[in-house]
Amino acid sequence: MAHPLSGARLSVLRRVLSEAGTVDRGRLAPIMGSVLGRTPFTALEGQIEKGLRPKEELEPPIFLLGHWRSGTTHLYNVMSLGGFAYVPPVATGMPSEMLTLGKWLRPMLEKQLPDSRYIDNIPVTPTSPQEDEIALANLSAMSFYHGIYFPERFDRFVNRGLFFDDASLEDIAQWEDAFVLFMRKLDRLFRGRRILIKNPVYTARPAQLLKLFPGAKIVHIHRDPFDVFPSMQNFYQKLFPPLALQPYDHVDVDGTILRVYDRMMRQFTEETEGLTAPDYVEVAYADLNRDAIGTLETIYRTLDLPGFDAARPAFAAYLDSIKGYQKNKFRKADQWTDKVAEAWAPWLDRWGYEKPA
Repeated sequence: MAHPLSGARLSVLRRVLSEAGTVDRGRLAPIMGSVLGRTPFTALEGQIEKGLRPKEELEPPIFLLGHWRSGTTHLYNVMSLGGFAYVPPVATGMPSEMLTLGKWLRPMLEKQLPDSRYIDNIPVTPTSPQEDEIALANLSAMSFYHGIYFPERFDRFVNRGLFFDDASLEDIAQWEDAFVLFMRKLDRLFRGRRILIKNPVYTARPAQLLKLFPGAKIVHIHRDPFDVFPSMQNFYQKLFPPLALQPYDHVDVDGTILRVYDRMMRQFTEETEGLTAPDYVEVAYADLNRDAIGTLETIYRTLDLPGFDAARPAFAAYLDSIKGYQKNKFRKADQWTDKVAEAWAPWLDRWGYEKPA
């Protein structure tokens, strides 16, 4: 299976490699070959991009936010059946050519899709909605995933990709331009449907989303932190082997999880203070699991979204189809229980989660 960076722009790949440290040339060769081979199609699509609708004409998007492993994917999979535009696999892998070469190669690309996601057992199909972070990692030098790809500079890439640490104003402006362009291309791909986006990274920057897309709606989903922590350990354990282009044994995974969760939640809380219906709604993963239809109805009603009754049969059919889905099972935090309880105390209190006995 091709490495996700095979879909990068040449300028992005060069910039990231200039900061990444030592990388095995043998592993880079197929990535560079793909990037160079796509260059004429990137230029061709650039001409199409000139005719895209300006962002001001797009209906304000709906953003599904929440720390990784908090239920964002499950919520995204269901809500995407409500007639929204979303990020399909081809847009993730080839964001610069999704309207040209990506369409033409779609049958071949679909054959390369894994049966399920790296980090859990959720099936992947040609129509499975994807988060846009891998796509943005191919369009911008600022992405959380660059830390996974190049763990020699893990902290630098992760902090910049999540929180814009040490990013210049030019870097931030370039990311915003890439993000807006990606959204405009989704608008073209789905012929003007309202866009539904899920990306845990954006939990750290709701104010930026609302600046770029005034009127956007935010759904935040949270989960018991004592389940999130071990699930995040598995997240890194599963992502590093297939994606890292450098050794990663030195990465302080547990420390990173504790630090990032707390900082992300603090920024999210500060930047969403005062947001209320019909622009913001917060739901619990446990409620989504217990009563998915009821939780979806709450989201639609709170955000004043049309179409719930029409979409309800599709929601119900999908939920019925995954009844046999086996979630990954992890122990509670065990030896990390006290550290999680201490580091994430404000969030335990906010949502009423209790330390396991």
